[in-house]
Amino acid sequence: MSRLPLIGVSACTRTLGHHDYHMAGDKYLRAAAIAGLPLIVPALGELVDQASLLESFDGFLFTGSPSNVEPHHYSGPASEAGTHHDPARDGLTLPLIRAAVEAGIPVLGICRGFQEMNVAFGGSLHQKVHEAGPYRDHRERPEDPLHVQYGFSHALHVQPDGLLQRLGLPAQIQVNSVHGQGVERLGAGLRIEALAPDGLIEAFSVEGARSFALGVQWHPEWKVHENPDYLALFQGFAEACRARAGRR
Repeated sequence: MSRLPLIGVSACTRTLGHHDYHMAGDKYLRAAAIAGLPLIVPALGELVDQASLLESFDGFLFTGSPSNVEPHHYSGPASEAGTHHDPARDGLTLPLIRAAVEAGIPVLGICRGFQEMNVAFGGSLHQKVHEAGPYRDHRERPEDPLHVQYGFSHALHVQPDGLLQRLGLPAQIQVNSVHGQGVERLGAGLRIEALAPDGLIEAFSVEGARSFALGVQWHPEWKVHENPDYLALFQGFAEACRARAGRR
């Protein structure tokens, strides 16, 4: 009997009342369960040995978050006052992403996780996509109910001969749009997998990766079982995680 894959899910840090917590959103954990048993990886820096993480897990899901990557990680200008950062999460994810890909461990990055992947591979970010060149406003309206915020917002143009096409996605699908930041300079060794109609990069894969390594800007975890295009991403991730668990 094969072992159930263990899926590491990146933690955000948050202070509630007088105490600090490490947490991950329910929708990410439920989607990660498609691939195996999701376990939250705390953002504890040097208290958690990276080699032990790589040895323990069969896949990593790097989630979205209300916080943004601190811009000094990509030599960007200082953030606007009041911008929500999570340096403890940066300390966990940025080195872990590169190490996991190099170790052949399946990786899926979503929204902030997608942006972290780009930074981890040497790319940079637009801190405000809606103020950058030709791009539209990709943010949700906070006053809208969740089903509207995460409803379809724009078309996605899947690039030919890439990972998304191999996962069965057609040339165009509809996706949600719930982000303020986005890719400015694409990281080294990343292959564009999909574009928004305004040309913003919405997905990339890692060229030459030994296993599944994909980042997406939209939120395929949202009602994933009701959307076959979203589900295909997690099924591809799950297949890679099962393969790694089987080899181990």
